[in-house]
Amino acid sequence: MTVNFMNYYIGLDIGGTKIAGALVSASGRILTRTKTSTPKRVNPKDIYASITDSVEELIHAGGIKLSLIKGIGVGVPGIVDTRNHHILAAPNIALTGFPLSASLKRKFHMRVVMTNDVNAGLLGEAWLGAAKGLSHVVGIFPGTGVGGAVISDGKLLLGAQGAATELGHVIVKLDGPLCHCGNRGCLEALTSRWAIERDIRLAVKAGKSTIVTKLNDGKLDMIKSRILKEALIKNDTVVKSVVSKAAMVLGKTAVSLNHTFNPQAIIFGGGVIKACGDFILPIVTKELKADPFFKKFNTCRILPSKLGDDAVILGAARLAQQP
Repeated sequence: MTVNFMNYYIGLDIGGTKIAGALVSASGRILTRTKTSTPKRVNPKDIYASITDSVEELIHAGGIKLSLIKGIGVGVPGIVDTRNHHILAAPNIALTGFPLSASLKRKFHMRVVMTNDVNAGLLGEAWLGAAKGLSHVVGIFPGTGVGGAVISDGKLLLGAQGAATELGHVIVKLDGPLCHCGNRGCLEALTSRWAIERDIRLAVKAGKSTIVTKLNDGKLDMIKSRILKEALIKNDTVVKSVVSKAAMVLGKTAVSLNHTFNPQAIIFGGGVIKACGDFILPIVTKELKADPFFKKFNTCRILPSKLGDDAVILGAARLAQQP
């Protein structure tokens, strides 16, 4: 009698605040999960230790023979040289230059692949989420910042160094507001949560009143996406105005991305969309459909992401499957 053993993969989502992982079957079924806080110290070795602890926990909890786990996929918030398995830049976590992929490979004696976390997230959506079955997809993920990714002909578009598709830092407004990257007028500087927070504060400074002040205990330095959602539900004029403006910019950007990549769909995810997508995405769709250039043959759809927090984990696991 022949026994067919299934292969398994580990997917890791390494973030500035949390390290999440899962043991995943070849079909995308999550068997076990782990989640821990990212160490606050700025020592990469502390972060690496937490990552290895997570992998060991997944292996132990899964009860799977190590020989059946064929690879580890890692999503990292930064620019990853996917050809040389090197983290070129990770602004929000102390891993820049750290040989994470090589270290994990040496410790666990299996294949390890790494990519930007948004790349992994879009790959997850293309495997099991909103973009399932599609070969040409763009992802825009407005959250604290704005992440971007592109799948062309079924493969991630990575560029010469793995730094391609930093769509949040496409310049969409000359002499626009200063972005954290050092440029002005980036998509992130106009549509991220921190950009929306900034514009709400400016409105209040100009004498306008908003329910956000009450909902957020009088504080405007950080306004979480759920507060924005509640303010929109309550028809707050300031928040509606600011978020509408951000949605218009996202819509015009979608037009440009459609011209550039001719995708089957543009997937929108991230914390801002998760909370406020019902308000934002109809505006984006309207802008895309109004485009006169592609109007006669435009088949691109605007779709919300489906996998939520599992997108990066599943995408990383999928990446580990690919040759």
